[in-house]
Amino acid sequence: MILKDEVFPIGEVIKPHGVNGELSFNFTSDVFDTENIEFLIIEIQGILVPFFIEEYRFKSESTGLIKFEGVDSDEQAKVFSGLTLFVQKKYLDKVEDAEIELNYFVGFHLVDEIKGELGLITEVDQTTENALFVINNGSDDELLIPIGDDYIREIDHDNKRILVRLPEGLLEL
Repeated sequence: MILKDEVFPIGEVIKPHGVNGELSFNFTSDVFDTENIEFLIIEIQGILVPFFIEEYRFKSESTGLIKFEGVDSDEQAKVFSGLTLFVQKKYLDKVEDAEIELNYFVGFHLVDEIKGELGLITEVDQTTENALFVINNGSDDELLIPIGDDYIREIDHDNKRILVRLPEGLLEL
C-alpha cells in the first residue's frame, strides 16, 4: 500500500485526448522522463493507485500526453480528468526543489539555524510578488516568511522539516 506521505505531486491530468485512452496532462517536474519511473500514482477515492506508463510524449515545456496500461478508451480516460499525478518521494533527490509545487510544503516545520523552531507551515501565500510561508508559531500571531533559495539551507522531506537561516531582524518585522 502506498501512503500519502510517501509521494509528491508532479502534475495534473487535464482531459482525455482522442479515443484510445490517452490523457492530456500538465506537469511541474519531468522526473518521470529523466528517471526510470515505470508508473505514476493517482489518488482515487482516497486510495493511492499506481498506473503503469505505456507511453508518453511532451507537447510543450509543461504539458504532455500519456497513455497508461489498461486505459484503452475515451470512457475509461474520462475518470482521470482533474486528478493529481504523483511519484514516490524516493525520486525527490532527482528533482530540483524549484520544481516542487510550493503547497507541498504545507505541514512542514520551519526551523531557523539561530532562532530554532519557528512553527508549522499552515499555508503558502502566493498572492504577492514574493511567495510567503504562513507559519503558525503557537501564539495568536502568524509569521509570514518569504520563500527564497537564499534562506533555505536544507529540506528534510522524510521528517517534514525545512532548515533556514533568515536575515537578522526579519522576525522582528
